[in-house]
Amino acid sequence: MERRVVVTGVGVITPIGCGKDAYWNALIAGKSGVDDVKCFDTSVHKVHKGCEVRDFDFSRYVKNKQIRKIGKASEFAIAATQLALDDAGLRLNDLDLERVGVSIGTTGGEIQILERVNLIRYKEGEDSINSELLLQHPCNTIPTNIAIEFGFKGPNTIIPTACAAGNYAIGYAYDLIKLGRADHMIAGGSDPFSKVAFTGFERLGAIAPEICQPFDKNRKGMLIGEGAGILMLEALESALARNARVYAEIIGYGLSCDSYHITIPQPEGDGVVSSLKKSLQNANIKPEDVQYINAHGTGTVANDKAETISIKKVFGEHSRRLLVSSIKSMIGHTMGAASAIEAITCALVVKHDVIPPTINYETKDPDCDLDYVPNVKRECRVDIALNTAYAFGGNNSCLVVKKFAA
Repeated sequence: MERRVVVTGVGVITPIGCGKDAYWNALIAGKSGVDDVKCFDTSVHKVHKGCEVRDFDFSRYVKNKQIRKIGKASEFAIAATQLALDDAGLRLNDLDLERVGVSIGTTGGEIQILERVNLIRYKEGEDSINSELLLQHPCNTIPTNIAIEFGFKGPNTIIPTACAAGNYAIGYAYDLIKLGRADHMIAGGSDPFSKVAFTGFERLGAIAPEICQPFDKNRKGMLIGEGAGILMLEALESALARNARVYAEIIGYGLSCDSYHITIPQPEGDGVVSSLKKSLQNANIKPEDVQYINAHGTGTVANDKAETISIKKVFGEHSRRLLVSSIKSMIGHTMGAASAIEAITCALVVKHDVIPPTINYETKDPDCDLDYVPNVKRECRVDIALNTAYAFGGNNSCLVVKKFAA
C-alpha cells in the first residue's frame, strides 16, 4: 500500500534570514535581501547587486571534525539539515539510519571550489592546486557530506536539473517514502553565490540593475542569490507515532521538458502547461482545488509572460481567483535551492494561511494580469498550494503541497 508523505521539519539558509522563524517573519513582512555583492569584486561588471547570505557561521552547525574542509554548498546544506532535524524534533538515536536518505538538488554544485581552482591555475599554475580542492568540487559531495555529518545510510543522490532541481529532489524523495523504500528523507537544494552564474546571467542581459520586479511591466531581470532549503519528509505513520507537528502533506508532482531551447522558455508555455497538468493529475485534484501558486517568477520579461500564459491555459477562469506570488523579489534567484526554499514557503503558507507578497510591484503589465499579491502579505485559507520551478534546458516542475488533515 502506498504511504502518505508529510513535512515535519524545515531548515532554511537565505539572504533574509537563517532558520524557519527568522526567514518566515522576514518573508511575510516583505523584507528585501538585495545588497551590493561583497563575495567578489564586481567593478568590471555592469551590475553590482545580489542577494547574499549574511552572518553565516558554519561552526554553529557542524560537529564532525572530518568535514570542515568542504564547499559552501555543502556548508549551507548541512546547516539547513541540522535546522530541519531540530525543527522536526528528531534525534539521530531515534532513527533507523539505514532508512534515512538524502536527495539534494543543485545548479552549480560546489561552483566556488571550481572558481578557486581556476584562479590558482591562472595565477600560479597547475602544480599549485591542492588536491583536496579537486575532491571537494564534484556536486555529489553535497548529499555525501550530509550523510557523513549525520550518519544517514539510506539512498543518497544529487539532482542537478538547474533551477528546478529542488522540486525534482523533493519529488524523488517523496516517491521513495511513498513506495516504502525509505522512512525519512532529507530533501531540498543548495547553491552558493557564483561568479560564473553572475557573469553568465549578466552576459545574457538577464540581471536587473537594482531590484527584482516579477510580473511588473517595467521588470528588468533577476538577481542572483544563494542559500539552502531542506525539508524533513516522513511517512505519515511515523509522524503520528511520535506525535510530530506536521506542516503539510506532499500529495504529488509533475515534471516535463520544453524540448525547445537551452535558455529561452517555449513562448506559449507548452512545457510548463504539461508539468502543471501532470501535477494535478498525479495529486488527483482539480484546478479549482488550488488557492495559491508560488511562482517561478524570476523577473525576466520572457519567463514571467510565459508563466502567466501557462497558468491561464491550465486554470482557465479559476486563474482570476488564484493568488500568485514570487519570493524571488526578496531573496533573489537561489538557483538549485530556489524551489526547495519555495517548497518550504508553500508548507508554511498552508500551515499558517498567510501568503507572502511579491514586493517591488508598481505597474501592471497587460501580459501579466493575475493577482500577484503585490507588496503586502495576504491572509486567507489555503488548502492546496503549487510550487512551480522552471529551468534552463526546459526542465519544468510543479510540486503539490496540501494542508494536513489526519
